[in-house]
Amino acid sequence: MRSATTTAFSLLVYFLLVAFSLGNNKNGSIDDDCNMIMWRIGAIFDPTTRVGKEQKVAMEIAVDEFNSRNSKCSELVINFAYSHAPAASLANYLVNKKQVHAILGPLTHQEAALFSDFGDEAYKGIPIISLSPAVSYSTILPTEPPSLIQMSSDVNSQMQCFAALIGYFKWRKVIAFYEISNSFSNMDVGLITHLSDSLKVVDSSIEHHLAFPPLSSLSSSKSFIQEELVKLRTKNVKVFVLIQCSLDFGLVLFEMANEMGMMGKDYVWIISDNMASLLDSVEPSALLNMQGVIGFKANVNEKNDSFGEFNVKFRRKYRSEYPEEDGYPSPSSYALKAYDATWATGKAMQKLSKSNSSELMKSILLSDFEGLSGKVNFKNGKLYRNQTYRIINVFGKSYREVSFWTPEFGFSDLVESNEMKMRIENGLGWALGSILWPGGKQTVPKGWTIGGVDKPLKIGVPAGGVFNQFVTIKFNQERNETLISGFSVHVFEAVVRQLPYYLPYVLVPFYGTYDDMVVGVSNKSLDAAVGDTEIMPYRYELAEFSQPYIDSGLVMVVTERPRLKKAHFIVIKAFKLKLWILLAVMSMSTGAVIWLNEYVSDNPDFSGSFPQLIGSMLWFSVTVLSFSQPCFTALLSSIMTVPRLEPSVLGVDYLIKTNAAVGCNNKSFIIRYLVNLQFKPENIKEISSFSDYPKAFEKGEISAAFFEAPHAKVFLAKNCKGYTKSGPVYKLGGFGFVFPKGSPLVVDISEAVLKVTQSGEINQLEEQMLISSNCSSPSAEEQGPGLGPELFSGPLLISGVICGIVLLISIARFVRKYWLYISSIIANNAKPALRWASLVLTRCYTRIVRPRSVKDSNTVIEQRPNAQQNVEITEVF
Repeated sequence: MRSATTTAFSLLVYFLLVAFSLGNNKNGSIDDDCNMIMWRIGAIFDPTTRVGKEQKVAMEIAVDEFNSRNSKCSELVINFAYSHAPAASLANYLVNKKQVHAILGPLTHQEAALFSDFGDEAYKGIPIISLSPAVSYSTILPTEPPSLIQMSSDVNSQMQCFAALIGYFKWRKVIAFYEISNSFSNMDVGLITHLSDSLKVVDSSIEHHLAFPPLSSLSSSKSFIQEELVKLRTKNVKVFVLIQCSLDFGLVLFEMANEMGMMGKDYVWIISDNMASLLDSVEPSALLNMQGVIGFKANVNEKNDSFGEFNVKFRRKYRSEYPEEDGYPSPSSYALKAYDATWATGKAMQKLSKSNSSELMKSILLSDFEGLSGKVNFKNGKLYRNQTYRIINVFGKSYREVSFWTPEFGFSDLVESNEMKMRIENGLGWALGSILWPGGKQTVPKGWTIGGVDKPLKIGVPAGGVFNQFVTIKFNQERNETLISGFSVHVFEAVVRQLPYYLPYVLVPFYGTYDDMVVGVSNKSLDAAVGDTEIMPYRYELAEFSQPYIDSGLVMVVTERPRLKKAHFIVIKAFKLKLWILLAVMSMSTGAVIWLNEYVSDNPDFSGSFPQLIGSMLWFSVTVLSFSQPCFTALLSSIMTVPRLEPSVLGVDYLIKTNAAVGCNNKSFIIRYLVNLQFKPENIKEISSFSDYPKAFEKGEISAAFFEAPHAKVFLAKNCKGYTKSGPVYKLGGFGFVFPKGSPLVVDISEAVLKVTQSGEINQLEEQMLISSNCSSPSAEEQGPGLGPELFSGPLLISGVICGIVLLISIARFVRKYWLYISSIIANNAKPALRWASLVLTRCYTRIVRPRSVKDSNTVIEQRPNAQQNVEITEVF
């Protein structure tokens, strides 16, 4: 009996103690083993959006799992605040009214800063775990709020993924727009800045951007979106980047775009993670409005067991809480991050023995575990993770994944990606090259439209150019059509053939100046301009130019003149007159000294009459000059072998100093250039025809002509003789094709110009159409490397005259010296000579009269004297 009483009493005491303990610990239970602590988390979400609903369900699941898996010494409680009020005011409400220890929600940097600055002093250190994309705005917030922890990935990675896709497909211009996520915060505008900076890396830019108000704030959302799309449809750029929007806004947007025909050929639509991650929950019928859309979503490992368990719980709970919603309640990355943020907060709280904001902040930042969304650890208050994105392509009633992208490695090599290999084998994975674009085409859209088959590009060509070799315009009366050709036109045609797409265009003659044509391109009356248009800085302010297809510079062309006016005595030009005199004096002096020295030495070779001595000295001087001065031979050879023609004007300075008249193409930029070179305007003559230049030179109207280098080549090729280039070449930008500012064609045309240049096609066209000449070829004498007799005619003439005179003198001296001997020979042989002459005459006479003598029978008598004469003649000879 006593034992039973003791046992009952013991039980009563135990229950009383337990009741007393529970009654004195509302916030936590204290017993011999642990102190019961109740941790409260405040969560902000928008119940009108799919993201907000998913986050709420995910956080509730996380709290239930945390409490069921941990000891009874701590309990996690979540308090939700859902309103359209600013997030900062909701955070104050949760702290002051619900006394939460941490806050989770889509707070931006600005809202977190407002909460820290204006909140109650006692709660300023409370950790704020932001589920919004991390955006840094140093110009707005010099320092980040110390209590802010960024759970989402940096928005820069999303902008870089946009840029990677745009750069991969070589789109040069895009139109960006977004839905304002929070009317209280102005941080959304920073997305455009980040995207613009990322596009610069891939040589692209934002042509136009537009901010849409939140869909919930529009009374007639479809009408408003349709009005804005009408404006965008008129623009040439067809690459639309949807940076940020709610799922509802995106679905309405694509519905209206599809109705307006903006989901067809040549259009490109790119969506970001905040919509692409929610496509699993979209009805298939809604996806039919998004055919061909590409985008990216956060990569999630859906094959681990933890995700499978969470997926089952999420679907069950979502359907129970939101039974009115259609579609598939699959969890997006937003739900997974909310789940992981709740677990990170609960784990950090569990490590603390009492509520302390600063300690809780440190504990959260030390988190390190594998969550459903990936690795959860922090660095400098931000999630330390390099986000991987899956590139998706909407096709049919769903979407397919075509690649992976990371900031470090870019697009993944499908061969190296085991997961992608498996998806390809299962028919789920594809490659970037297999994307089906809007309109059902697999060909990559060029992303812009300028003209078309019905409205081709209107390209102007100069009709009043002086050098029609570059642009030739002829009218065919039989066909009633204008034929346009020429070097520049052929180059442009070759360039267009290199483009990876079809470019319809029509060439239109332009009858104004080149500057007027550039202005026409600038004001969009012309879509482009093709011709021998020089790239100049002042023109570049109005329009853009392609890569120059031919180099250029300002060249001066003048007439040629003979280098030596009197070539007959070219040998004299080897030395100047002063040197000739000095050499003569030195040679004579040397000869006189030598003669005097030898004469004193009684050298018989240096004796004779005075004229003989002078002649010897002169001859010695000539031999000294000829054989001891090799420089004479070198200089003479140089003079004979250098070009024999030289420019009539050697420099620009001479023209300026002498006020000489110069010529250039009429209404050309060269006029302005020459004025800058200090030429007087009245000395600049404008010439309007190619054939007028030679006439102006011949009449002496101009002393020089200034051409652009390609024009100078043509002029010199057509006027083979009598003209040459002179002076320096003033470098210019070259000839290029003209396009409006911001034209996406510029980059593609420039790349094509480089290809045509490297292939050598432009050089071939230049030789065939510009440099080819009809001039007759030079004679064989001019072609040979040898020298003709013309340059030596003077010395040869002098030498011949001297030799002739010396020959006559020598003959005279010879006759004088041997006159007595010659006269005796003549005297001794005078009689035989006379007899010989008489015999010759008699013989000739006999041949004439012989027939008459035979008739008279006196033949014997007449022949006897002949015999005697023959004997005598024989004796003479």
